[in-house]
Amino acid sequence: MATEEYRWRMAPEGLATRRQLRAMGLRPGGQDVAAELRRPRRRRGPLVAYLYRIDRAKPVRPMTPAKWAALARANAAQQICPNCRLDAGYRIPGSLGMCVTCAYPEEQCAA
Repeated sequence: MATEEYRWRMAPEGLATRRQLRAMGLRPGGQDVAAELRRPRRRRGPLVAYLYRIDRAKPVRPMTPAKWAALARANAAQQICPNCRLDAGYRIPGSLGMCVTCAYPEEQCAA
């Protein structure tokens, strides 16, 4: 089935993006993309947003205690510096790959 195409901000009622569905407490629930929004750009290809039917969307699944625990472990793992193995107290930037103290030791000595 071919999806319909609309210009930016011209989509009919009853369609929403994933973020809009999430704000309503819904999720696409396995349905196919119902339509696309296209916003032309000058130097690159157009921006595309996929739309889903609101009436076919399903409620967001609630977080279970096991999911909350797994999320907490994943977040905690991103705060451990792989270089010094200490908890940095913040999420380690991917651009550095280590805590700021390990990335810039000369600035720590001057302070």
